[in-house]
Amino acid sequence: MVCKVVFMGSPDFALPTLQGLVQHYQVVGVVTQPDRPAGRGRTLTPPPIKLLADELRLPVIQPGKLRQPGVYEQLQAWQPDVIVVTAFGQILRQNVLEMAPFGCVNVHASLLPRWRGAAPIQASLLAGDVETGVTIMKMDVGIDTGPILVQQTIPISPNDSAESLSARLASDGADLLIKTLPAYLAGEIKPVPQPEEGASYAGMIKKEDGLLDFQQPAVNLVNRLKAFTPWPGGFMVLEGETLKIKDAHIETGHPGKPGDRGQINGLPAVCTSMDWLVLDEVQPAGKKAMPGDVFLRGARHW
Repeated sequence: MVCKVVFMGSPDFALPTLQGLVQHYQVVGVVTQPDRPAGRGRTLTPPPIKLLADELRLPVIQPGKLRQPGVYEQLQAWQPDVIVVTAFGQILRQNVLEMAPFGCVNVHASLLPRWRGAAPIQASLLAGDVETGVTIMKMDVGIDTGPILVQQTIPISPNDSAESLSARLASDGADLLIKTLPAYLAGEIKPVPQPEEGASYAGMIKKEDGLLDFQQPAVNLVNRLKAFTPWPGGFMVLEGETLKIKDAHIETGHPGKPGDRGQINGLPAVCTSMDWLVLDEVQPAGKKAMPGDVFLRGARHW
């Protein structure tokens, strides 16, 4: 029997999963988010999964909400055996969760129950976790609370940002799904309920979350820069203007109080509640990114 799959996903993170599925299963339909304005020109831009679905000539729909008229009927018409969900960005209600005989299987970028929610990769970096992973689970009505099929642990490198860690987790998650689905569909893997012990939640990231609070230790701010690369980035306000911090490191052993500005080894630096944050690369408002020492040469108010 040929297994028919409906795929739900939206951003770059979901691309490896869809690419893997089309190589092994009959993908009968794709559901993704509507086109959104993007860039300085606010040009209407399709999500990455829409572009890939078009390239693969797969049927695709882009409902603003799954409860919109006609969406459930379209899903039914595709008659999926299983629905695979990877970073879709919408809540699935009970009628969708129960539509396919094998339910909805999700690829989640954390070791559940740690970091349920919308931004698990950023949350793991913000917390300074030394490892994370991917979880393949059967979805229920809760937010990432469904029973687990399998998990894989992945170490977090000291040099990882959300961008680099996301790329690894997307690839490993897709591979793990493709390895796991045959046994799940054959009834050889039974979903195991998540423990509530160790559960945590990773909420949506907002642009203002990138503002650096120098009342915190420098290590927290470095973690924030890693977590928010590439978006929303880390920034501070200097003389009423936004100064984006593209790269920074920690220096110890210098006196000062939180918020003090100075120079360390020819680079701009800001004192935190513990140690100094040295700004290796910055981007002033309306300008291109530049090394910290170049910025200092023209910074009249540093």
